[in-house]
Order: sequence, then structure tokens, then C-alpha cells
Amino acid sequence: MSTYRINEIKLADKLVLILGEAIKRPSAYPPGDTREICGWLADRLKAAGYTVDVLSRADNVDNVVARMGSGRPSLVFNTHIDTVGVGHRAEWLTEPFQATEKDGLIFGLGAANCKGSTAVHLWLAEEIARRGGPSNGEIVFTFVGDEENLGPNGMAFLGEADHVDPDMLILGAPTGNALIIAERGPMWVRITTSGASAHAGAPDAGDNAVERMIRLATRLIENLKPRLAGRRDGEMISTMSLGQFHGGNNTNVVPSDCWMEVDRRLIPSESIDGAVAEIDEILVAAGEPADSWKLELLTGTPGFKAAPDGPAVTAFCEAIEARTGRAARFANAVGASDGRHFAERGIEIINFGPGGGAGHAANESVPVDDMVESALIQLDLVNRLAKLREIEV
Repeated sequence: MSTYRINEIKLADKLVLILGEAIKRPSAYPPGDTREICGWLADRLKAAGYTVDVLSRADNVDNVVARMGSGRPSLVFNTHIDTVGVGHRAEWLTEPFQATEKDGLIFGLGAANCKGSTAVHLWLAEEIARRGGPSNGEIVFTFVGDEENLGPNGMAFLGEADHVDPDMLILGAPTGNALIIAERGPMWVRITTSGASAHAGAPDAGDNAVERMIRLATRLIENLKPRLAGRRDGEMISTMSLGQFHGGNNTNVVPSDCWMEVDRRLIPSESIDGAVAEIDEILVAAGEPADSWKLELLTGTPGFKAAPDGPAVTAFCEAIEARTGRAARFANAVGASDGRHFAERGIEIINFGPGGGAGHAANESVPVDDMVESALIQLDLVNRLAKLREIEV
């Protein structure tokens, strides 16, 4: 067996160079065009010896799937390569599409979310290839778009079309190198009310759809929120938020239509069907005419929770302790990742990566030390799960 020691100074330089290449290739949503960055990633992965496919089912949204090895287990790494937009350019102190290093931080659009993890995963893929690849199962690296849009044409597409079928799914995310092994499921519903228009000077001649919606919304707040207050799974809390409310066309006209959208975050024990049925039951009890309102599910994926003693979580904990001398930290997810598209498969899903916060702001940055630590921990993780040559990290 060969023993390797990583030169961390050289590793930091490599990661900064890779990150700079990723940042300078725009992939902001809108429009979410990932063709250029996917072409660059695919070329590097092919050169490293991976079998590479660039896959899409929507114009301009390309996704890269690179695999090495065969059989089970299938260890899949994923990071999204689309970013949010620049926003107000005047708020940026550096060039958004150029990596700028200052005080140990790399600034640039997407540096934390999620091109820092993109750089780590690409380095990791190339390093695995240099060591001959896995001797146990397959390793797959996926780089996808359509995540910032919460859309169906990135990781959701790869899963639905069976381009990936993971036993363990590791998602790059700005977690500060803490482990996120559980997530709530996001669900959005729309409630529509109808009525009859009339002159606002004679409101009783009409049927006010906005007032009907207010009655329904009040019923939902007063009945559903108290139920949710007691639903917890560790740090995760079941929640509801009224996100949008639109009705009427003119102030001097009794509105004949109104719609409202509701965000529900489901703990892993809750189901999409059950959550929709619960909202419907509460709205029916409000007593409005059955033909005067409608409830529809817009989107929804269930929550997930990996077993704390599963093979991937265990290997991560061991790798983190070996690297840092400390027990692994576990964090709570506020938002939702692309892991949600695999929530019903019964697999281990873990979010892990450099940087903190969600990004999504001017002057976004990622610490170089975080990237180095993330890269070395995940190299050790792969060795423990996929049996690379013996390495010292």
C-alpha cells in the first residue's frame, strides 16, 4: 500500500484556482444557463478518466454526471452550479465574476453557495482518479443546474430518469463543515376564492372574494398554527407561512377573485398527502360555499432524516474527528436542498461543505481554510467507504 500526505499549502492554491475558474463562468438564475460551466467541468472530468455525460431536458440547463467504478454501493456527490443573480452591483466591493482573495476569504458570486463546494468536489474527483479510483462500488460526481429556481430540471431530473441511483448522497452546501443529516420537506399550496364583482359604493350587491379569503386565512392561522407548534423532530419544527396574497383589480370594485399561497415545512414524519388533507379539512370547516374556493398543491417533497449510525454518517464522523481532533458538529437546515428529490428512497442523504450562511448576498465569500478542511475530510470519507489506496490525510 502507498501512503500519501497532502501538502496543504499546495492544496489551498489548487482549490483557489479551481474556484476562480468556476466563478468566472456565469451561471446565475435567471436565466440559469449552465452550459459553459458544465462544458468546463465535463472536459476536466473526462481528462481525469471519468465516464462523463452532459444531460439536460430543458434549454440551457445542462447537468454533468461523471462516474468511476461499478456496482454497489453507489456513492454520489452533488453540488449545484447555478447561483442567484448579482443583485445591486453597487453593493459589491469586488468584481462578482472574479475570485478575489482577502484575509483568507475568496469573494465572488456563488463563492459560498455553491461554487466553493464545486471546487472541492472537482478537486476530490481528480484526486480519486489519481489514486486509481474506488475498489468498492462506484463513485459518481454530479454538477447540476435549476437548484436556485427550485426547479425540476437539475438533480430531480437525474433521479427521475435514473441517471443516478445512490445508496449514499453527499450534497455540497455551505454548512461550515458541519453535517446536516435531516431536512424538512417544503410544500406549497394555493388557495383560490371566487365571488361576484360590484361597484364599491354598493358592496352588498357583490360577493367579496378578498373578504372570503381573509375568513379562510384566519381560520387556517387559528387552527393549523397551534397544531404545528407541538410537532417537532429534534431541532426541526413543522411550520406554516402565508407567503403571497393577491386579489381584486381596482380599489373601487368589489373583487370577484383572490388567491393566496401557503408555505408548509414538513418534518420527516409528515406526508404531503396528509398535510394537504389537513389544510382542506380546516378550510371546509370554515363553512364557505363549496364552489367558492379551491385548494391545489403546487409543489411538495417530503422531509428526510439519515440514521446517525449509518455507514456514511459514521464514516463522516470518523473522518472529521481524525482531521480536527473534535467530534463532528451537526447543524439544522433552514432551507431545502436537492436531497429532497431522493427523500423517499430510504438512502443516506448528507449536506456538508465549506462556508457559512446561504450566500445570496453581495460580497459573498468562502474561507480558504474551510475548503481545505472540507476537501481532506471528504477524501478520507471516500477512502473509508470506497476503499482507495491507503492514504494519510
